[in-house]
Amino acid sequence: MTDTENRIIEALKDNARVSTDKLARMAGVSEEEAKKIVKSLEDSGVIVKYTAVINADTEIEDRVEALIEVKVTPHKGSGFDAIAEELSSLPEVRNLYLMSGAYDLAVIVEGKSLRDVSRFVSEKISKYDDVLSTATHFILKKYKVEGALTTKTADSQRLSVQP
Repeated sequence: MTDTENRIIEALKDNARVSTDKLARMAGVSEEEAKKIVKSLEDSGVIVKYTAVINADTEIEDRVEALIEVKVTPHKGSGFDAIAEELSSLPEVRNLYLMSGAYDLAVIVEGKSLRDVSRFVSEKISKYDDVLSTATHFILKKYKVEGALTTKTADSQRLSVQP
């Protein structure tokens, strides 16, 4: 990965809506070159998706998210990849990570209610023969997502006492 590609990636990670003109200036290349680099990064699978970070407290529809730790028996020949591929195909799964520590996989899921998430664990994840155990943690509040603060700080809510 070149320095220019890294600068473009960092700029897009910070703000995926940055204009191509500004992106080019930030990376020190022409606008046409910036377009080519972004296209190349997309085509090669380095850039997978552009997304918006939403403050969950402002969403109209309530949703429940949970982090589920999953301990599995890895498959011979494919290790954790086969079970991860199966789990990642489930529509409730938002994120899936191979982890070090007591559990092998961290699965972030989303449902309409606590019952939906509970049902997902009992009816879908637990049915896999390779799953040894799970631990579910419901996400109660998000303070920072993808590097962006989602709540106002206490300082921004205080009234000034100066005349």
